[in-house]
Amino acid sequence: MSSPQNPHNLIVIGGGAAGFFGAISAAEAGLQNILILERGPEILTKVRISGGGRCNVTHNCYEPRELVENYPRGVKSLIGAFHRFQPADTISWFADQGVALKVESDGRMFPTTDNSETIIIALTSAAQKNGVAWHTRCGVAEVRKINELFEVKTSEGQIYFTKSLLVATGGIRSEHARIPAEDLGHELSDPVPSLFTFKIDDYRLHGLPGVSVPNAVLRAGKIETQGPLLITHWGLSGPAALKASAWGARELSETDYQFTLEINWTGSETPDSLERIFDEQRRKNGKRKVAKRSIIDGISHRLWQRLTETARITYATTWANLTREQSSHLAYELAAAKFKVTGKSLNKEEFVTCGGVLLDDLNLKTMESKSVPNLYFCGEVLDIDGITGGFNFQSAWTTGYLAGLAINERLHCISSEMV
Repeated sequence: MSSPQNPHNLIVIGGGAAGFFGAISAAEAGLQNILILERGPEILTKVRISGGGRCNVTHNCYEPRELVENYPRGVKSLIGAFHRFQPADTISWFADQGVALKVESDGRMFPTTDNSETIIIALTSAAQKNGVAWHTRCGVAEVRKINELFEVKTSEGQIYFTKSLLVATGGIRSEHARIPAEDLGHELSDPVPSLFTFKIDDYRLHGLPGVSVPNAVLRAGKIETQGPLLITHWGLSGPAALKASAWGARELSETDYQFTLEINWTGSETPDSLERIFDEQRRKNGKRKVAKRSIIDGISHRLWQRLTETARITYATTWANLTREQSSHLAYELAAAKFKVTGKSLNKEEFVTCGGVLLDDLNLKTMESKSVPNLYFCGEVLDIDGITGGFNFQSAWTTGYLAGLAINERLHCISSEMV
């Protein structure tokens, strides 16, 4: 613990990616006497489980204006931040720690070891090397500003004092994550889930878990996304579904996750263009059985068979015998099928909350509160969230870096003024 006479220079509330990177950033810039308080029994838990235990560190995208298009909330606010610290800087920082990253075909970046422990070791080693300490099982129950210091009380009754405070509590869906911001007078936008999968109980999907298409288009009201789509035991997942849940987080919440989803399994074809393709099959391959082989790129044999069954096409039906009604029905099932979504399931690897500290209340060059001097925020506690693919970690690295740099600079300026 610390005292008013001997306070910490910086206390970070939250031992996740953003909190650790903020502490390291401040320490690498020269700040000493830094402490991280983590409520849970372990630090960096989301780092450990991200990407199936491989840790999707960032994304292979280096143009800030292109990068921000992957953030449903926070687009304009992040442009300046990404000009100061972006994926290229993340790659460089981890390289300095001896960690090489690799790019996968979809742009996601992972350590070459394919092991999240590599990232955890890099972060904890950098923190230890620069004198950063951390305590686990140390939840924060109350925060007060007393004169020029912050008083931080833990749920165990410990009291700490610090000159500056960095709040990195993660998504505000839980009460403990909201305590520091609310105690110090900051308004939070309401939290709703983002990055979730869709529950659908429909016979057209039964028995097909594991079947995927490379480039489906999903539509739900004004929401439209495109990308790989995966059929699961409970409904639909994959990048297309996760992007739809992120961009439509608030709209879908208002429906209580009961809505109609339109799927174009082909990605680019329309019912009319498919009818023309079917006509060509009638002319060229009239004797072939319709259900025997998929004629659409990306549509697997199992999915094709299910769609032909849905269109009431028997296995014996040839292209020459395909009726106009069957043809129209199959085209509809391929390019404009309607499904009833009945709920959501968490994407356990990368659960993200939409909502948090209002960005208008912060100086986004420094992540400092406009109303409370020496109070900073970073990571998912902010009203910023990205789609799946490493974008949420990148915003954690970026906002943590900017906050840590600013904290060190401000405290050194104060020290210089006192001399």
